[in-house]
Amino acid sequence: MTDGKSRIESELEVRSYLQNLKYALDHDAQITFQEVRQVDQKRAYTIAKLFPNENPADALRRELKTLTVKEYMRTVKDLRFSKRSEMREFGKVYNDSKDLYIKIRVELLSAYGKHTAFVMSFHFAAEAFTPEVFPYGEHSVVIPLNVESRQMEMPACPVNSLPEGTKAQARK
Repeated sequence: MTDGKSRIESELEVRSYLQNLKYALDHDAQITFQEVRQVDQKRAYTIAKLFPNENPADALRRELKTLTVKEYMRTVKDLRFSKRSEMREFGKVYNDSKDLYIKIRVELLSAYGKHTAFVMSFHFAAEAFTPEVFPYGEHSVVIPLNVESRQMEMPACPVNSLPEGTKAQARK
């Protein structure tokens, strides 16, 4: 662990995590997300903007299945529920200009006897991602958010405060 709260998993560990996530989603995992959170008041707006006229759980299920190792940023401990599994942070680009911050946890056969994917964050990032936050991919730097989106009150993206030790090593 780099700071005791976050770490960069090996590429193999991330692939395994994504495989478990896709398995759970393909086998009727329950999608759990808080529609209203103090720190993420724009989640409903983000989902409605990106996926109009879609059931939010169906849209999240489909989009989570598309996550890749290249979009992985880091793994973080759940400080609130320390006995729960760690959460993974990913970044995606939508419509060639919107950076989306995603934080999830997947639990296979949870205490309720069902696979669960808990979506902690799914919102537009406060600032554009930089390639350094993606340890396993050449993530493209994108166009800044448009004027309309900048006027929204966006929560700060934790990615902007990554500890120095979590930055990707220089590539060969």
